[in-house]
Amino acid sequence: MIGLIGKKIGMTRIFLDNGSAVPITVIKVEENRITQIKKFEIDGYQTVQVTVGVKRNRLLKNSEIGFFKRVAVSPGKFLKEFKDNSIKEERYRIGQKVGLDVFYNLKRVNISGISKGKGFCGTVKRWNFKTQDASHGNSLSHRVPGSIGQNQTPGRVFKGKKMAGHMGNKRITIKNLKIIRIDEKKGLILIQGSIPGGINCYVIINPAVSP
Repeated sequence: MIGLIGKKIGMTRIFLDNGSAVPITVIKVEENRITQIKKFEIDGYQTVQVTVGVKRNRLLKNSEIGFFKRVAVSPGKFLKEFKDNSIKEERYRIGQKVGLDVFYNLKRVNISGISKGKGFCGTVKRWNFKTQDASHGNSLSHRVPGSIGQNQTPGRVFKGKKMAGHMGNKRITIKNLKIIRIDEKKGLILIQGSIPGGINCYVIINPAVSP
């Protein structure tokens, strides 16, 4: 089973039959168009490549123009490959449109996206460090990280040390998110909880593998 590319619309809440309020994220799934089918005999692995959206011709590279023209599929904003071991069953073909019907028998999904960028952040915001004393002789070291080094041996800062730096703007995957509702007519899928990325950002929806 392949995944889909969707666009994060925003968050809201719905009430279940037992009266409890559940926070949900609304994802808009436009038509995903298959652009390439890679098989193990030719490519060494089996995937289904899809695209979504519409990209203006003046923004396309020559290689992209040639690729989309060869497969006779309208140019999309980007390409994504999904692993599928059932390609031999001829379930897919180039140019085929894939929608939310592939998720009908699913209860949980994994969602990947680019988290919101926060810029250069200190250790208090980035790593939840505790601040130092507000007074009692502390004048300029309220939010400093403290010691980061060692002695003469090893005489360096270890890799991975939690320090100030760029926060966010990284690919994040959240697993086993529950599907609350699917509206195929409107192309919407409602996911319980939050997902990475801002509004109108594209996210990758994969079937959850682990229980």
